[in-house]
Amino acid sequence: MADPTASPSASPEELPPAPARQQSIALVDDDRNILTTVSIGLQAEGFATRLYTDGETALKALLENPPDLAIFDVKMPRMDGLRLLQALREQSSLPVIFLTSKDEEPDEALGLAMGADDYITKPFSQRLLIARIRAILRRSELAKATGEEQVQENLPDPVMRGRLSLDPARHQVTWGGDPVSLTVTEFLILEALAMRPGVVKSRNQLMDAAYSEDVYVDDRTIDSHIKRLRRKFRAVDPEFSAIDTLYGAGYSFTDG
Repeated sequence: MADPTASPSASPEELPPAPARQQSIALVDDDRNILTTVSIGLQAEGFATRLYTDGETALKALLENPPDLAIFDVKMPRMDGLRLLQALREQSSLPVIFLTSKDEEPDEALGLAMGADDYITKPFSQRLLIARIRAILRRSELAKATGEEQVQENLPDPVMRGRLSLDPARHQVTWGGDPVSLTVTEFLILEALAMRPGVVKSRNQLMDAAYSEDVYVDDRTIDSHIKRLRRKFRAVDPEFSAIDTLYGAGYSFTDG
């Protein structure tokens, strides 16, 4: 017999909502002052932060326990930001923002070509950094949410374009059955091209597809992502030529 003095159990409607998961940002920079300053700013915006002062230590931690996003400086001891990004991309598509100085433009282009989702030039404002972080995280969360909806609603199978299979539900891409690991930005650019094969998309249209309205990137950023897309597909098929360039106009996807 139930104890009449016991408090009644709360109904499902009365239960408090589950707390929102705190998103985590990994900061990798050998300058402890920058780490501290940026970390305080991110924590004030509700993010959890993880701090690393060298690339080797960071790489191990990022692979073992991935955060939601990572921010790499270029110049670091033991393993610099470029080498760290290269090593990470061999095993992970974790969103990455690349930090460079004004005199490091070649590093910016190389970082994007190696798979960074965005870059910010020092010195930068906390407001700009937060905007860029939120933009990339929104794209990442949108991809996950779309996948959950597709599973729940039993929506159609992945998009098939010739040898390309593109599955937004799982953020997965294959070419001729071989998996191709893409970052969030690369996936969105490819999706924009593959959804309308043969139609030329301008750089501005691809920027709109891959970035939110509050983030500005220049043409070189899109070009760098296209180069990396081609490189990734040619790693599984040296004859890959499905992404065409129409000079002065933009890019298109050919599914033939």
